Amino acid sequence: MLTRVKCIALLNFMRKSSLSPFSFELWRRTISLFLGPLLFIIIMIAPFPSLGLEAHRLAAVLVWIVIYWIGEPIPIPATSLLAPVLCVLLGISTPAEVFAPFANPIIFLFIGSFILARAMTTHSLDRRIALSILSLKWVGNSSLRLYLAVGVIPLGFSMWISDSATTAMIYPITLGIITSLRDLTTQKGSMRAGQRFEVGLLLTISYAALIGGIGTPVGTPPNLIAMGMIQNLENFKISFFSWMLLAAPIMLSMLLFMFIYMFLIHQPQARQFSGIASFLREKKKDLGPWSLGQKYSLAAFFLAVALWILPGLTSAILGPHSPMALFLNAHLPEGVASLIAALSLFFLPVDWKKREFALTWKTASHIDWGTILLFGAGLSLGGLMFSTGLAEVLGKTLIRITGVHSLWGITALSIILAIIITETTSNTATANMVIPMMIAIAHGAGVSGVPPALGACFGASMAFMLPVSTPSNAIVYGSGQVPITSMIRAGIILDLLCFVIILVGLRIMYPLVFG
Repeated sequence: MLTRVKCIALLNFMRKSSLSPFSFELWRRTISLFLGPLLFIIIMIAPFPSLGLEAHRLAAVLVWIVIYWIGEPIPIPATSLLAPVLCVLLGISTPAEVFAPFANPIIFLFIGSFILARAMTTHSLDRRIALSILSLKWVGNSSLRLYLAVGVIPLGFSMWISDSATTAMIYPITLGIITSLRDLTTQKGSMRAGQRFEVGLLLTISYAALIGGIGTPVGTPPNLIAMGMIQNLENFKISFFSWMLLAAPIMLSMLLFMFIYMFLIHQPQARQFSGIASFLREKKKDLGPWSLGQKYSLAAFFLAVALWILPGLTSAILGPHSPMALFLNAHLPEGVASLIAALSLFFLPVDWKKREFALTWKTASHIDWGTILLFGAGLSLGGLMFSTGLAEVLGKTLIRITGVHSLWGITALSIILAIIITETTSNTATANMVIPMMIAIAHGAGVSGVPPALGACFGASMAFMLPVSTPSNAIVYGSGQVPITSMIRAGIILDLLCFVIILVGLRIMYPLVFG
């Protein structure tokens, strides 16, 4: 999977530009490198009568860690390890309590889903499925249906694998389509309209991948962070099936409005492009027949999905207190289901004579361990905020400053805050920062922290404005064919649209799903 650092490398050719994201990254990292420890020392020295000793020290640690998460002067995973080390050194809590969240059961849902995604990309299953959809007769040479397919494919994939991996997979296919379109456009003498359509296609890949991530708990790390913190801090468990019931309508509404908006401002120069269908069919033919690895990866994926939704579906049909539902919830949690599907790939032989199986540990070990460490650190700091009393003080202070007291007012605030922060730092770091803070505000106001936490979670994935906001944006911007002004202009409108859709969607769907 692609990391932010690797994706930023795609932008090196723009270093001489005055708008270069590289310059922004350099200044951000340099300033934050010194600002974090400086503010840590200031807060440690300054008096805070309303805070106990442990809460005071935790506040100093949080400021340092948050600045490092936003500025990234050192790798985010390293910052995530710095957090528990500081908490132990300063006596905020015991090592057992500080490091326990790194073994939270949801961690293993992460690990299993990452291994499944790794198998899919290793065997090019994702590319085969994408080309199979794009080469359907229904798509043909229609510019409208091509636009729709280019949006639906990353949306579907990013529900199960990371948005950056999804964008990286479909990006070269789309570039091939654009090259064919450019030849046709040149022949017809309509370069400007052609370039506008090309920009729209590339941005649609990235934006659809970001939107699709909210559709399932494993679509993007903030979802599992939200599930973990809601369960730990609110004692409220959201099943895989319930998450999909809640998130799917919101996700599809976002896709619809995004597609309409992008198509209107990046309209194609023709309704039909002859030659696109044949180009895609040739690309699909180059893949050859299905390999055993692809078949096994697809089977493992379907097994995981079935096991993920089975407990929630059983509860919905038979009732949450039925013997079958109680048994499945106790013995088949999402983390175990994820590992069952992932482990099956180590038993399925692709070449029995050589004892080669669908997945090797060498391949599986290349999953994104940094995100797992970041998730553990977020759970650890979130728990400490509440156990030390810092969350209560913070929540009451923010309520006094903002004047927001109602459940949906706090939810709106959480969405806005997450969208703003995620434009400058990773969605995972944003979720770790915003979700516990919004739960604290909700507690201070005497309302449920679940809708604000979900609002912050969904908002953390809506990073549409800048190349540095997310690896998906960096990938398409790195093509050199997407002006930064086009990304900013489209991103601002989509940020506003998604804020409204998330707020209205949660207001409607949350009571329907959870009562």
